[in-house]
Amino acid sequence: MRFKSQLKHITLKSHILESPFSGLPVIITFLIAIKSAASYLLARLNRVEALKNKANPPEAVTAVMDIQTYEKSVAYTVAKSNFESLTDIVDALIVIIALFSGLLPFIYLKVMSYGSLNSAWLGALFLIVTSLFLSVFSIPFELYNQFKIEAEFGFNKSTFKLWVSDKMKGFFLSLIIGLPLLAGLLSLVNRVGSTWWIWGFILIFIFQLIMLVLYPVLIMPLFNKLSPLPDGLLKDRLFSLGERTGFKAKSIQVMDGSKRSGHSNAFFTGFGRFRRIVLFDTLIAQLTEEELEAVLAHEIGHYRLGHIPKGLALSFLGTALSFAVIAWLCTTSWFNPAFGFTQGHLAPSFLLVGLVGGLVTFWISPLFNLLSRKHEYEADRFAKDAMGNADAMIAALRKLSTKNLSNLTPHPWYSSFHYSHPTLVEREASLKSS
Repeated sequence: MRFKSQLKHITLKSHILESPFSGLPVIITFLIAIKSAASYLLARLNRVEALKNKANPPEAVTAVMDIQTYEKSVAYTVAKSNFESLTDIVDALIVIIALFSGLLPFIYLKVMSYGSLNSAWLGALFLIVTSLFLSVFSIPFELYNQFKIEAEFGFNKSTFKLWVSDKMKGFFLSLIIGLPLLAGLLSLVNRVGSTWWIWGFILIFIFQLIMLVLYPVLIMPLFNKLSPLPDGLLKDRLFSLGERTGFKAKSIQVMDGSKRSGHSNAFFTGFGRFRRIVLFDTLIAQLTEEELEAVLAHEIGHYRLGHIPKGLALSFLGTALSFAVIAWLCTTSWFNPAFGFTQGHLAPSFLLVGLVGGLVTFWISPLFNLLSRKHEYEADRFAKDAMGNADAMIAALRKLSTKNLSNLTPHPWYSSFHYSHPTLVEREASLKSS
């Protein structure tokens, strides 16, 4: 009854004038505009840089790609950049409309009116429903990117039927996994009170550790076929590499990434005895055995140098900090009401922080990318030491850059905000000098 009485205070009109901090919507809109302008400026600088180098390719570029391939990579960079600028503007408009149109409080009221269910489950349902609703607007852009841009440059291998199937599977996974997890998170408020964010962090921490084990076993097979690497020289070579570098994996799996994209990758999942090495079939097709060994040595380097636990620790710290901020904002008299919600309702606070959180993470992304690039350089040096020289690693990087039409000369400002990896030219210089 107490919860139902609180619903009466939720109205469909904006509470901007009632909020002690009535200028918040104006500030948020201004910050969104500034971020969008910065994103557009960075993308434009990157396009100009690419077109400038197209007319006079640097020597380091011509050593990697022939002129025709380089011109195609520039065209790919420009097409992706133009599309990125458009989607950034549309995303900003959608966020502004969602925040200030009264639509979100309307959805919240409708969902929470089913008072026969536990309020935590209703709050979780609101988050799922709203997220799915907002994601609908991105569908035309996803389709255009996949079946127009990626297809034009030879990367798309997916079919519309497969694309729809992936979306449906993602939807059901969000219900099966996301709904109970969010409900458990929101229910902590009633169980432990104001310290919910500490226990919420512990819950997410445990969940993510479990998913490290279960994801490659239960989730990945829903989308891709994983097959053991066939017996032969390549398998023997990769297992031998694992032995001499102190990285014993349970298995090496080949993933049929080629059924969706021409892009390639390699990674490992799980930890301890559940560890698995996963190679895209496209990667195996593009590289020699020695080059594949160098790429795997690079991935092992991330593990042996402690980059994985450092990354997880940083992620968990970010989660804890986010929860603490949400816990504080939820109890203020100005945050929720500024967007049409009642003070103290946690589910709306989660959604609102999710929508505006990019206004903070965008500006600090260069710091995280700087750390990531540092780790990439270290993993490259590990691979060089494991292989005895840098030749195989450089050859692999050159092939992958060519096959993926990588932008070899991004603008430094754009790179700092968007590149978690150094460019090929930077990596080559580091490998040759270290």
